[in-house]
Amino acid sequence: MHGAIDLGARQVAMKKQQERRAQAAQAQTPGAPAAPAGAGPFVIDVTDQSFNADVVERSRTVPVLVDFWAEWCGPCKQLGPILEKLANEAQGRWILAKVDVDANPQLGAYMQQLGIRGIPFVAAVVAGQLLPFLNGAAPEPQVRQAIDQLFDALRAEGLLPEDAGAPAPAADAAEQPAADPMYLEAETALQNGDLDGARTAFQKILDVNPQDEHARGGIALVDLSLRVRTVNAQQVMADAERNPGDVTLQTQAADVEMVSGRIDEAFQRLVDTVRRTAGDDRDAARKHLLGLFDVLQPGDPRVGKARRALQSALF
Repeated sequence: MHGAIDLGARQVAMKKQQERRAQAAQAQTPGAPAAPAGAGPFVIDVTDQSFNADVVERSRTVPVLVDFWAEWCGPCKQLGPILEKLANEAQGRWILAKVDVDANPQLGAYMQQLGIRGIPFVAAVVAGQLLPFLNGAAPEPQVRQAIDQLFDALRAEGLLPEDAGAPAPAADAAEQPAADPMYLEAETALQNGDLDGARTAFQKILDVNPQDEHARGGIALVDLSLRVRTVNAQQVMADAERNPGDVTLQTQAADVEMVSGRIDEAFQRLVDTVRRTAGDDRDAARKHLLGLFDVLQPGDPRVGKARRALQSALF
């Protein structure tokens, strides 16, 4: 796998230290488990001591996604529930391992050694190999699509069996509520990576009900995804830093920050752009910011905060 990191060396280096810690823990509390109880059969909490057994060894039989998070991290709280929901939906075809980097300094330090500086960060571990996967939070349809594409690629390379990581088989139709066919069309297109088809399907819903917030958010997400897939993120961020007065560069940089989970930074960038510009440039930055608001769920506190900042910048 391109970009994969072999965890075998780390496993050997930590093995003796883990054994000593496990023995000490058992001596202090006879019969106590070596690791804390997980959050369910498909979502587990992982520590410095349990990482090798719960992630590296487990990954030899089933793919493991590792969510590096912290209590103080706002985007982590956005991404975590999405990952947990998708792990439970997968019914064991892949496992979600959650690592609190504050409570597990060795894993936090190891993550920094890999060059990862921010959280949330998600790694995929397959057959003992660690593959950097997601850096930053994203809406559920985008996360779902990314996971599907990851496992499709691994299966295509022969690194996974055909059924590994695949969606769980559907339950008996009699047990499932009937899905709205218009939403089903849009969500299916998103999962298949058909952004144009997804936008068309969401627009059909809006044509029927212009107040449908889910469809409006879907269109905003699709438009964001279409914009960022054609830009060089690193180049855009560098150019925007050098040209703070270029509205086009600032909106592109805000898009890059948005998809990487830096929501507050994206909003603040455009608020600052509104504050320093006038006329058509100011209006373009304002409209772009309003469009990004729709990507998040209604009532998201970050939107309320940014709206207040926008009002202050305008008046």
